[in-house]
Amino acid sequence: MKINYYDNPFTSKRMNVIARNGVVCTGNNLATQAGLRMLQAGGNAVDAAIATAACLTVVEPCSNGLGSDGFAIVWMKDRMYGMNSSGCSPYEISADQITEIPKRGWIPVTVPGAVKGWKALSERFGVLPFKQLLEPAIDYARNGYPVSAEIARMWKKALNAIPNTEEFNGWYDTFTFDGKTPEAGQMVCMPKLADALEKIADTKTDALYYGELADRIDEESRKFGGFLRKKDLENHKVEWVDPIHVDYHGYQVWELPPNGQGIVALMALNILNNFKFESRDATCIHTQMEALKMAFADAKEYVTDAKYMKMPIQDLISPEYGRQRASQITNIALAPSVDKPHGSGTVYLCTADKEGNMVSYIQSNYMGFGSGIVVDGVSLQNRGYDFSLNPSHINYLMPHKKTYHTIIPGFLTQNGKPVGPFGVMGGYMQPQGHMQVVSNMIDFHLNPQMALDAKRFQWMEGMKFIIEPGFDEDIISELKKRGHEIEVEDEWAMFGRGQIIVRLENGVYVAGCESRTDSNIACY
Repeated sequence: MKINYYDNPFTSKRMNVIARNGVVCTGNNLATQAGLRMLQAGGNAVDAAIATAACLTVVEPCSNGLGSDGFAIVWMKDRMYGMNSSGCSPYEISADQITEIPKRGWIPVTVPGAVKGWKALSERFGVLPFKQLLEPAIDYARNGYPVSAEIARMWKKALNAIPNTEEFNGWYDTFTFDGKTPEAGQMVCMPKLADALEKIADTKTDALYYGELADRIDEESRKFGGFLRKKDLENHKVEWVDPIHVDYHGYQVWELPPNGQGIVALMALNILNNFKFESRDATCIHTQMEALKMAFADAKEYVTDAKYMKMPIQDLISPEYGRQRASQITNIALAPSVDKPHGSGTVYLCTADKEGNMVSYIQSNYMGFGSGIVVDGVSLQNRGYDFSLNPSHINYLMPHKKTYHTIIPGFLTQNGKPVGPFGVMGGYMQPQGHMQVVSNMIDFHLNPQMALDAKRFQWMEGMKFIIEPGFDEDIISELKKRGHEIEVEDEWAMFGRGQIIVRLENGVYVAGCESRTDSNIACY
C-alpha cells in the first residue's frame, strides 16, 4: 500500500507508529500494554488479542464486559479465518410473549459469546496458556487501576441510564463507588469482576457456560422475569466462518458475513468502486453518502441471522449489483430506498506479531453497559433490542435466533497478501467508518493516522447526515444545495473510534489510533 508519511492535512493528537516485532492498538493504554506483554512473553497476535480483550472488560467496562459478543478476522500463517461468537436469543423467548423490547433489563439479554470466543481463538491459534492471558485483567480488577478521562466521562453518562431498582443492583454494586461513578485518575478495584475472571481463567471459560456463573445467571434471570437459561449458555457455539470481500480500486476489503453489518460497508464500497475520486471534495462526499443510504436500505431489508436470510449474501455484493446501484446515483440527494439484485457502546482492537500474523477483533455490550444487568461481575449485553416484533420484518424476534449485529472487524489484502486489520467502533457508525477510512487510505493515500483523523460524517435517517465540526464549509454548502440535510454534531463520540495496522512489504508495521478517545499503541 502506498503510504504518504509526510502529508498530514488534519490536526491530530497522534502520530503514526512504526515497528517491526509487534504492535497492539486499542482504546486504552493499560489494555494495550497487556497485549504487548503477551507478545514479549513469546505469544503471538492471537494471544495478544485475547489478553487485550479480557483487559478491556475491566478498564473500559462502559463499552464491553464478560457478557459481550465477539467477532474476529485472523490472518495466521498466510491464511484468513473468520470467527463469529455472537449469541442467540433465549430458547424460551418469542414475540408473542412481550409487547415491547426495552433497552435495559433482562428482556433484551442475548447469550454472551465473547468469552467462549476467547477460548476458541486460544485453542486454535494461541501458544500461551489460557490462564496467563487473563492475568493482566484479573490484576487490574483485583488490585486496581486509574480510570482514564474519556472512560470516566462515558461511565458517568451511564449512571443516568441505568435504573436504580433491585433488578439492577448488580450494576450499582459492581460499577459504582459510594454511589458514584469514578472520576478521571481515580483508582478503582472491582473484586466481583476479578472473581468472575478468575473462575473463567481457572475453568477455561466453562464457569460461564456450564458452571457456577451459568447457574447464577439462570437464577437471576428467573427471579426478574428474564428468558435466559443455563441451557442457552450450554448450547452456545462459536462459528468459524469464511470472511466475505469486495474489490475496491485494486484492493480486497474483507468483513465477516451476516449476522453482522460488515456487509453494509462492502455494499457501499461495491457501489463506489464504479467511481474514481481525485479529492475529498463535495462530489466525493455526496457520492459516498448516497452509496451508504443505499447499502443501509438494502441491509435493513435483507440482513439478519444468515440462517433466516432469503437473499443470498453474494448477490448483495456482486459487481453487477454494485453497477446497478451506482447507476442510480445522480447529482441530487435521493431518499434511501430498497432495490433487489438481479438473482435472488463497543471496543475494537488489532494486533500483529513478528511472524506477520494479525488479528482484527471487536467485542461489545452494545449500548454503553448494555442491558444494565450484572450477575456476579458478568455485565450482560442488550443485543436483543435490535430484534423486531413485526412478523413481516426480516429481523423478527424468534427463539434461538441471532439478531442483526452492529459490531464488525475489517481487514485489507492486495493480490492475496495481507495489508492489515482495521476497525471503527460505534453502533451504526461502524460500516460508515469502515467505508470512510478505507477510501481515505486507498483513494487518497492517507497514512493510517491521517485516515483516522479525517473528518467523518454519519447517516442518521432519511436525508439527514451529521458531520464533525471543522468540516469544510464550502463542502457543507454544496451538499445542502444537492438536497442533503446536514447538521454539525459536537459530540465527537458519535463518529466512532478506530484503529489501523498496515504491514509493509519488508514486514514493518505502520499503525494509527483514534484521536477522538484515549487510544494507544504499544509496540516493540
